Amino acid sequence: MSSTAPPTPAGPGPATDDVVVSRAAGSGAATWAMGSLFERLAGASETGGQLGVSVVTQPPGAASPLHVHTREAEAWYLLEGSMTYCAGEQFVSMTAGDFIYLPRGVPHAFRTGGPGPARFVALTVPGSLMDLYDELGRPATERRVPTGDVPAQDIARWMELSAAYGIQVVGPPIPAVEP
Repeated sequence: MSSTAPPTPAGPGPATDDVVVSRAAGSGAATWAMGSLFERLAGASETGGQLGVSVVTQPPGAASPLHVHTREAEAWYLLEGSMTYCAGEQFVSMTAGDFIYLPRGVPHAFRTGGPGPARFVALTVPGSLMDLYDELGRPATERRVPTGDVPAQDIARWMELSAAYGIQVVGPPIPAVEP
């Protein structure tokens, strides 16, 4: 009886055709970064680089600068709270249950709103973008939003690492709206 070696997988990372990734609630790695909690559900290293998924919890008023992803498409499903999203020329107000998909190359920014945190499922295809937050953050000792403002060193580190993750900052954050 003869045997042949399995075909070599194409693309980045290990073959994932036969790998199932499953996470029980609260069992994935948790990181505090940029004043937020990132709870990993599936990372690029587990999916052959194909997908990154995290549950992200951000405090009210959290905002990103206007930026472009040159490598990934991104999608968010809002579980709790509210957000305003600027995507290209479009402004989208989101509440729990809303979804947004952002193709690669679309300038976008967000700001969380309301009195409480926003919690959402963040997906990136391919998946390495979510690794940025593990690289700049620190392991979360509890599954909660960290206390205090966004540490200045997190912002500086995000700006330093962003180009390596294919992020181009192209403008300021969405301005805060006074109540």
